[in-house]
Amino acid sequence: MPSQCCIEFPRTVHICYAILHTLSKAKHSIKMESSKMKNADGIREYARDKYVVSARARGANRFSIRAGDIVRDLALVGRAPAVCSALKSRRFCEHNNLQLVEATGPKSGQSTTVVYTYEFVEAKSAPSPREDPWTRLRGALKDVFAELGGGEAYLRDERSKFHARGESK
Repeated sequence: MPSQCCIEFPRTVHICYAILHTLSKAKHSIKMESSKMKNADGIREYARDKYVVSARARGANRFSIRAGDIVRDLALVGRAPAVCSALKSRRFCEHNNLQLVEATGPKSGQSTTVVYTYEFVEAKSAPSPREDPWTRLRGALKDVFAELGGGEAYLRDERSKFHARGESK
């Protein structure tokens, strides 16, 4: 007779995977709510992160996005028209250097079954990739520290002034 531990372990692992899967899908919808961004911006950001970036990394010339996949992933029940509008918007195409080649689905174009096919186009002026604001500040005071004899010399001088003030009290 198998021990109780052997029976419980697979069920526990299955539950843990189910919880992790649910949390990873909800990550983007939580991000959208917490940052108070508009649904369309959140949808475009999610589509860029999940589809555009991966297609570009694979070196694909064309790729497709099914509106229903985004509705499901972001838990946007009843928001298929919003997803479709965001995916076919000029802003989405321009910001990602895409051209909408084809949209297949019902005539309304507002369904979870709509599939948008995009093609990468050469950027007229490639926008710089979205950077972290802290990364952009890197090296901003390089010249100032150089005038003061370098970063280490500046820190040594400041520390000596700080400790000298503390001893005089």
